[in-house]
Amino acid sequence: MLRPLSRSARCLHWVAASSLAVPSLCLAQESPFLTGANALQSNILAWMTPVAIIMVMILGGMALANRMSWGWCLCAILGIAIVFGAPQIVTWVRSLFGV
Repeated sequence: MLRPLSRSARCLHWVAASSLAVPSLCLAQESPFLTGANALQSNILAWMTPVAIIMVMILGGMALANRMSWGWCLCAILGIAIVFGAPQIVTWVRSLFGV
């Protein structure tokens, strides 16, 4: 003979049934960290684009006036390559370690 379900058991059954009805709410398909990291990356690229353009213009003017150490130029080129090539660098490093 079956006895009636308690209130907490009925609530649990209701939650389970509703989760089956709406699976997108229950299954974690997207990582909140990944979403935040992608948003941060797009914001950094949006900010760094005009900064890189202005930096190249200033370095060009300094080179034209012969007032620049070429180490600054190499550091600027390396920085621009790291900032704008970060997704490719991360993909390459992850592939090295098989992640």
